[in-house]
Amino acid sequence: MKIALVGAHGKVGRLLVPILVGHGASVSGIVRADEQLPLVRRLGGEPLLLDVEHAETEEITAALDGFDAVVWSAGAGGGDRDRTYAVDRDAAGRSMDAAAAAGVGRYVMVSWIGSVPDHGVDPDSSFFAYADAKLAADDHLRGTGLDWTVLGPGTLTDDDPTGAIRVVGDGPDGLDGAEDVPSGAASRVSRADVAMVVAQTLRTPATVGRFIRFTGGDTPILEALER
Repeated sequence: MKIALVGAHGKVGRLLVPILVGHGASVSGIVRADEQLPLVRRLGGEPLLLDVEHAETEEITAALDGFDAVVWSAGAGGGDRDRTYAVDRDAAGRSMDAAAAAGVGRYVMVSWIGSVPDHGVDPDSSFFAYADAKLAADDHLRGTGLDWTVLGPGTLTDDDPTGAIRVVGDGPDGLDGAEDVPSGAASRVSRADVAMVVAQTLRTPATVGRFIRFTGGDTPILEALER
């Protein structure tokens, strides 16, 4: 599989590149700055310089030509409201349209556990722009003809991987059982486990067309994804 990873320089992306390479995939890590290129090479990927925040759909389409899958693990990092919408909503949406135009079959979005219409984030909160932008991007992806999966990890940590998670939400779209979504310490999951979930998602056809919300847990990742 030939995979384009948007956000390869991010904390999850850095962990994901060597996992994908270890699975035998060819990974192009899309980054926005020249100084980020060497890290992708050290991790085993092929760096691709593309500033998705400012690139037009046609430019992204050209960059994605020939790929089998796109993984979106990029983000504005919070803080600036306008940039959050520009990256997490608008650029993400353009990448989806570009993937479809380029004939890419598979698209995996790394979102967050609360990406539902009734997420409950106060509009006056500094976090609202992120929640709103991610929900819009996720909904845009659902409306494409791509074989999509939206992954909704809980609160990210830098803990060691466990290889096990807990999936929350009962329905195939992940929207049922909202009252079961944990908060606080119970919602945590390591970035290393998130990277493992992304890699396994690409290898698990049962994940297509699903919003999978998860935290750290006791169920082996493959088993959890196939349920």
